[in-house]
Amino acid sequence: MVPGLAPRPAPALRRRPRTIALVGIDGSGKTTQAHLLASALADRGVPARYRRNAGGRRWFGRLATALGRGDGEQLLGRRAMLFVESVLRWLAILRTLLRRVLTRETAVMDRYAVCQYASIRAHAENPRPERINRAERRARLAYRIFPEPDVTFLLDVTPEVAYDRIERRGYDHEEMSYLRAAAAAYRALPEHAGFVVIDANGAPEQVQAALLAHLKSPERLRAPRPVAAVVTHARALVVTVATLVAAATALTLQWAEVF
Repeated sequence: MVPGLAPRPAPALRRRPRTIALVGIDGSGKTTQAHLLASALADRGVPARYRRNAGGRRWFGRLATALGRGDGEQLLGRRAMLFVESVLRWLAILRTLLRRVLTRETAVMDRYAVCQYASIRAHAENPRPERINRAERRARLAYRIFPEPDVTFLLDVTPEVAYDRIERRGYDHEEMSYLRAAAAAYRALPEHAGFVVIDANGAPEQVQAALLAHLKSPERLRAPRPVAAVVTHARALVVTVATLVAAATALTLQWAEVF
């Protein structure tokens, strides 16, 4: 939770959420909590599945290390790494949403489009969390057709706690300066007002209890009506076609600028 700010009342949900996104800085526990939440909902009879929407930065980091480079940015360059990350995350989200349409599951998403916006701001040469730069504008053009999640949980953690967690897991590394820039970027996003902010500094079971407390109402886990489901599926097909066109245009422009 952001120091000095009271927690915001959670918006009411009128039906079972079809998409739940967990977002936040590296080390905030997104992957752990997304797995736990999907399992907990499934145990309660909700057809929920964990879906990861990664941008490939960790994989490129490992490749860079194997090739004697520090990280993905040193391997590809900062702008090219952001472009590749944007494309891979866009494709991952599209895949998740299409699966959700076909299976009618509740998708518990590890990351979403806002994670890319925050990443672009935090990886800028001179990070200015309050500013939307050209790369973010193009990313927003590519991602704008994706529907907003029914619930977006921001796992709010201090950069110090996140840094300790990353160091303990031992397979990657983040500079404290980046974690601070990323935390500031999430707070500065225009979407922040719609996030359900969860204090993620505690133990995993405490964080999980807070997530479930928001979703525990039977009304919130009610299945959508058949007519609503049909409308949702039709809308998803239209969204997919429109997204492909919009994204192809935006990412082509970004590709041209990067190379």
